[in-house]
Amino acid sequence: MSKVHRGKQPGMLCQKTWGFPIIALICALAISGCATVSSDHMGGARRFDIGVIGDTQYTAEDEKKFLNVIDHVNQSDLAFVVHVGDFQGDYGGYTEGDGMPPCTDQTYLDRRDRFNAFRHPLIVTPGDNEWTDCHKSKTRRFDPLERLAKLRELFFRGDQSLGQRQLKLTRQSNTDPKYEKFCENAYWIQSDVLFVTVHIPGSNNNFDRTPEMDREYAERNTANIVWLKQAFELAKKNGYKGILIFTQANLNFEDRWPERNIRNQRIGPSAYKKSGFTDFLIALEAETIAFGNPVALVHGDTHYFRIDKPLFDSKTTAARGGSARGRTLDNFTRVETFGSPGAHWVRVSVDPEDPGVFTFKEALVKKNLYLGK
Repeated sequence: MSKVHRGKQPGMLCQKTWGFPIIALICALAISGCATVSSDHMGGARRFDIGVIGDTQYTAEDEKKFLNVIDHVNQSDLAFVVHVGDFQGDYGGYTEGDGMPPCTDQTYLDRRDRFNAFRHPLIVTPGDNEWTDCHKSKTRRFDPLERLAKLRELFFRGDQSLGQRQLKLTRQSNTDPKYEKFCENAYWIQSDVLFVTVHIPGSNNNFDRTPEMDREYAERNTANIVWLKQAFELAKKNGYKGILIFTQANLNFEDRWPERNIRNQRIGPSAYKKSGFTDFLIALEAETIAFGNPVALVHGDTHYFRIDKPLFDSKTTAARGGSARGRTLDNFTRVETFGSPGAHWVRVSVDPEDPGVFTFKEALVKKNLYLGK
């Protein structure tokens, strides 16, 4: 076995400056050049589109398909693109030599270069494959917390997004000294709509595996809930039309569904004895009800494209008893992106003048279509 990857220690703070050697090179080669866009001053209420991708580049074939995704996205007129995590394989299913090895600095740098090939601003939130699952490797030894520190160093420095055009972001690390570690949590505003990333990875949010990981979970979970509540408070204060939240994990909404709905949908028991998502779901429900305007959450993790309304009003459901059908919150929508071996993306149309604000549509990449054998 090789030595454990040791770089900056997990407790180190997020860097507040950014070096631009790779970005500068890409800008020099790009026809349109690079520009920084301030998200707070992008005109009044106007319609625009964004792109969302996730759970990509697990294998060598996936890595080739992702180049087609980049080309397809770059041909579209988008305000920005968000990658909801898992930009590399998982050692639980990785075959040595089939694509770049997960969790290495070399792979991280390759993915950052690919993100910077998008002509649009690109924002990313970490997935479990990027750090929590790095302990699964049988041929290399990784410390998940050190890998998380490396991700923060490489992907979340400064107040700019990735991509050939950069978007100015507000990071949680710059808003409160208590949370200066959490530079991956960010928000930005366009046309009176608030966009928020919250670092919630799959694999049960890194909860209930080891005491050390539980301590990491507890600290980040507290920061995430504070960040969520601050985002809703900001939206209410400024009268924003809607909120779109990006996480990596499938939050397992079904764990809080009424029994009758679970039976009707033939949903099996939870995969986890203790859920690492419960606290966040409780806060999300309360904030969505208090906000009243449209709220959407986009995630990856379980590789199944869907658009649905899985957030129930738990108080109303409890009052009606376990045999009753629950009431979903009509102002909340969940979207899951495509995932490997699929390689497509989701187009989100944002119209502040539309009562629903958000419209979601699959964006199929012709070169990546699978039509059966």
